Amino acid sequence: PRKQIAIATDRGRCTSNGQHADAAESKKWDRGSVQRPSRLPISRRSAKVQTKMNTEADTCRKFIVPKLQAAGWDDAPCAIQEQRSFTDGRVVFVGGVPRRGARKRADYILRYRADYPIAVIEAKAGYRSAQDGVQQAKEYAEILGLRFAYASNGSDIIEIDLALGTEIQRPDFPLPGELWARLETQLQMPGEVADKLLTPGFPDAERPLRYYQEIAVNRSMEAILGGQRRALLNLCTGAGKTAVAFQLCWRLWSAGWNKRGDHRKPKVLFLAD
Repeated sequence: PRKQIAIATDRGRCTSNGQHADAAESKKWDRGSVQRPSRLPISRRSAKVQTKMNTEADTCRKFIVPKLQAAGWDDAPCAIQEQRSFTDGRVVFVGGVPRRGARKRADYILRYRADYPIAVIEAKAGYRSAQDGVQQAKEYAEILGLRFAYASNGSDIIEIDLALGTEIQRPDFPLPGELWARLETQLQMPGEVADKLLTPGFPDAERPLRYYQEIAVNRSMEAILGGQRRALLNLCTGAGKTAVAFQLCWRLWSAGWNKRGDHRKPKVLFLAD
């Protein structure tokens, strides 16, 4: 007669003919040797674990966009600009040949009005900390001339106020009216004067203003509406001085501003040499 050879494995005991030993001995073997990790169904995993597995694209699509829409940033006249490149990239010479470097691209730019951006958002993947995006959010806010910046990994939201120098954690993104009220307090303008600051510019889809041109127009509007009698803008050759001057004149004329404070349209003299 053939000899039966017992073979022990990590899943139980088997005989040479492939038949498992009785269930009781198999259970004892499993309990005494190897503890298998329990696998929970996806439905029972915590939301925090799922969030940590999200990529940056998942953070944008699943968390940031719904929260911005819930706050009202996707409702006119406000707007959300997603994945917006605002520079062409630094010109570098490689082997004597000029080439463009990497563009600076913001994950989100929040606009209170079409011609008035108010905040920038930097998104990070779920497995990274929201704090990892704070420095980049600050850098982009400074370049774009914005007071408010946000960094988020989907579960955490950090607000950076560059005017106050504060960083706080928020449960959600602020409402458009909340940010405008805080900015209006900083500008120290009466409500009806501040509304003129939001007067739209002349729409030019073929040649929209570059980010620094938009900053120049908005800062000039703030200075003039705030009662400043003179303002000086320095732009190098080819930076678009004519475009800046035209949009500035258009917005002041459309807002009905004049230095007397009445509602007559202003007279504008534009000199170029």
